[in-house]
This record gives sequence, structure tokens and C-alpha cells, in this order.
Amino acid sequence: MNNFLQRTFYGFVFLVLVVGSALLSSLVFALLMLVVNLIGMKEMLSLFQNKKDTKSYFIPYYYVAGSIFYLLMALVGLGFLPSNFLLFLFLLFLFPFLHALFSKRLSFGEIFSVYYAAYFFVNLPASLLLYFYNTEMLGDIAGPVLLLSMLFMIWINDTFAYIIGVWLGKHRLFERISPKKSWEGSFGGLFFTLLASFSWAYFTDFMPVDHILGMAFIVVVFGSLGDLVESMLKRQSGVKDSGKLIPGHGGVLDRFDATFFATPFVFVYLSML
Repeated sequence: MNNFLQRTFYGFVFLVLVVGSALLSSLVFALLMLVVNLIGMKEMLSLFQNKKDTKSYFIPYYYVAGSIFYLLMALVGLGFLPSNFLLFLFLLFLFPFLHALFSKRLSFGEIFSVYYAAYFFVNLPASLLLYFYNTEMLGDIAGPVLLLSMLFMIWINDTFAYIIGVWLGKHRLFERISPKKSWEGSFGGLFFTLLASFSWAYFTDFMPVDHILGMAFIVVVFGSLGDLVESMLKRQSGVKDSGKLIPGHGGVLDRFDATFFATPFVFVYLSML
């Protein structure tokens, strides 16, 4: 019971922090995502480099590259820089090669895997969340409501996948990676996410029903894959959680794995509408 109360309390604090910052302003949310980005990078480094004697050889290069990646993307997304500044990202993608060239202790494979895992699983999606405020790219639907719609889809899917999985789950979804997840839970999460999204579109004029159902389907599929990908990384690293930041919930990657993996796919979908 104590563990349940702890999870509930800190889950509520997490919810208030994310929703409150998203509603307050895009700049406040960007600052929160900057913190999430840095902590997520630290956890990613721990998952890939669990040897303490090699972690120090990534600092400060790894954090500098990842922070510049996030800031460039964020400043363009928020409208503080023109979009042509994104061309500097190509230089950041070459940086791991230079790091490997001058490194005497780390192999190219070690360096490449850590940098690119952080680029694509942390830096890119953390900054891309800010583009949900960008009306030039996403039109009139852009803003905090669009961002929170996606986040609530992810949370609804996670919640009902867990509830239905505990209640009816018999057939394992991906036992090698995550023994507790079931097909029944996955379909339950999908059903209730689609139902909630349909209700949201039906009773408001925020988005057409078919558009929001398409968005919900993408969120569920790729959010679930993101959860499995992070479980794979933890299993290969031999840890239960990516970190200990949120008592009862784990680290930043444990809370944002589905969000980070689904965000690029949702953004592409919304951009094509």
C-alpha cells in the first residue's frame, strides 16, 4: 500500500508539473524539457556505459553536443531562430566521428551508440515537443491543447494497458523483453485511447474525428514500441529502472519513453494533414 500511495503521489506531482508548465507558456515548458533532456542524457549514458571508468571520457563532449542539439531545435521551434539554423545539426551528427578519432580509451562503436541513442531518443523528441506550439508548421491546432492531447493519449494508453493486462492478460506481448506486457492489455489500451480521443473530437471542434483517431493510433503503436525499446535497453544493461529521480516510477526515460518515441511520428503525421 505504501508503494501504491508513493506512486500515486509522485505520479500526481509529475502530472501537475508537466501539464502546468505546458499550459503556462511554451518557454516554461521548454525549460522543463531542458532539464528532462539533461537528465535523460545522463540516464542514457548509464544504460550504454555502465562502467564508471569509461563514463568520464564522454564528459563534457557528450553533454555539450546533446545540449546544443536541444537548444538549436528548441530555439527554432519557439521562433527565436530561423529554420536554416537547423543545418548546424549536420555538424553535430559528425561530432561522434571526431570524438572517436581523438579518443584513446573508447572505441568508435561505444561512442557512436551513446551519442546517436541520445540524439534520437532524447534530444530530438524533447525539443520536438516544442514544435507542437508552432502555428507555422502545424497550423491553427498548434498550442498547448494539441501537446496535452498527445500526452493524455499516452497516459490513457499506459493506464488502461496496465489495468486490462492485470485483469485479463494471458498472452504475452513480447516476453523476451517485457514479460508482464500482454496482448490483451495492449488492445485494451488502444481501445480506451481511441474511445477517449473520439469523445474529445466529438464533443469539441478541436480536430476532425478521423484526424484525431489517426493521431491516437500512431501514439498507441509507437508509444508502446518506445516502451519496449527502453525495456530492451534496461534489460541489456541489467537494471530495473533507468534512474531513481521519481520515487516509485524510476527515471526520466521510464516516464518519457513512450512520449519520446511517439513524438517524431506524431509530428510527421500532423505536418502532413
